[in-house]
Order: sequence, then C-alpha cells, then structure tokens
Amino acid sequence: MADLRIAVMGAAGRMGLACVREVRARAGCRLTGASEAPGHSALGRDIGVDAGLGALGVILSDDLDAVLAEADAVIDFTTPGATLDHAAHTARRGLVHVIGATGFSELQEAAIEKAAAQAIIVKSGNMSLGVNLLAHLTAKAAQILSDDFDIEIVEMHHRHKVDAPSGTALLLGEAAAQGRGVDLNAVADRARDGHTGARKKGDIGFAVLRGGGVVGDHTVIFASDSERVELTHKAGDRGLFAQGALRAALWAANQPPGLYSMKDVLGL
Repeated sequence: MADLRIAVMGAAGRMGLACVREVRARAGCRLTGASEAPGHSALGRDIGVDAGLGALGVILSDDLDAVLAEADAVIDFTTPGATLDHAAHTARRGLVHVIGATGFSELQEAAIEKAAAQAIIVKSGNMSLGVNLLAHLTAKAAQILSDDFDIEIVEMHHRHKVDAPSGTALLLGEAAAQGRGVDLNAVADRARDGHTGARKKGDIGFAVLRGGGVVGDHTVIFASDSERVELTHKAGDRGLFAQGALRAALWAANQPPGLYSMKDVLGL
C-alpha cells in the first residue's frame, strides 16, 4: 500500500512543526507539502530545517493549491478562519482533512459540516488519545453519578493560548452533559465574578488558568457533600497531539466523505 501523502497547514508554528516531525517518523506517511499564511517570515525555507530534521525537500509555501496538489490528507492546527479556507480546498479535492484547531463559532461549525459532504473530515477539540479516553470516562461517570455530584472542569494552558475555555474543556463538558442527558449550553457556567450567589444544582462549571509554557492540563471534578472523584489528563509534549492527528489521518483514508471525531477513530 502506498504511503499516505500529507500536507501540514501552519507548518512553521509550534504544532505544525510537531506534526512535521511526526509525519517524518511515522511509517506509512510521507510529507509532501507545508503551508503558512502569506507574509510569514519562514516562507521559502525547507520546513525540515525548521523542524530540526535537516533538509527534506519540502519548501514552506503560501500557495495552497500547489501544496495540496500532491496531498491525500491535510493536518490542520491553525485558526478557525484559516481552517475554513483550507476546508473549501479539501472539499473541492475530496481530501482527508484532520482539524485540531479550536474556537469555532456556530456559523463556522456549520461551514465545516457543509465541507464534510465532499471531504473526509476528522475534527476534535483535542487529538490526544488519552484526552479522548478521558472524555469517554467523563460521560460514563456523569451517567452513573447523580446530580448530587457537582461537575467542575478545570483547565490550564500556556500564556499564548487565545481561546477560553479550551476546546478540550468544552469537549469534556459536552461529554459530561451527554452522560447526564442535558444540553451543555443550558447548564454551562463559564464565568464567575463578584457576588454570584450559590452554585446552581446541575450546572457544569468551567475554570480557566493561563500561564508559563503549560502544554495542557485538564481535570473533571465530580464533587458531592461527602466525596470527590477527579479525572485528570496532563499533556507533557505537543508531539502527542500530532501522534493522534496522524492516527486520525490514516484511519480517515479508508472512510467515505463525512464529519468524524476522535471517538470514531478510536471506536469509542
């Protein structure tokens, strides 16, 4: 079977470089393209050099059509706006599109769903295998424990992260709400400041921390009057997200067009 030809979007960023390294290391995959936004200072350079791998013969480009011409799949940890532009191209070509970007609006989510009529899209608030297992366990715990247990989700990321709560925290919130059979939008408490009054029974609370170089820490807390259950995942290296994205791309290469999640990839 031929190697899966992969293009990395936002390849000069922290996650992009992690994906370049992972594609290079993964059997059955071949890096054929790397893109960045127009005006980026690294354009024209061999992306392998920036990734610490030496020259790979893959030049960082802002010509998306040229980058995708030789690709079967796209790995995309960019921004919602850039991802929508990429999705239009992947849909037109019927490519695999793995989306790890977060912070999409409802309209942007709808546009991704539309693109999935032609592209094979795997989209997740977190590509980590461990986090997706955590989400599965969160849904189970929420289903088993009564609403006498308050649910709080605490997340911490590096100082440069721009969206809050994180996509992963919202993924875990959705899992908890699913376990309880409720709509997260109806029970989410995403901001507390000042005299808020007592906590409302059944709410799912979010707490956001930012600082330093933290890759990503997430804890789901189930707290009753007499006991507390905590489910935690801590990411130590961005490479784990790239590993999950590559697993998703290899899985998606055998699927029909549609919108999938990491739950589908892992069979959860």
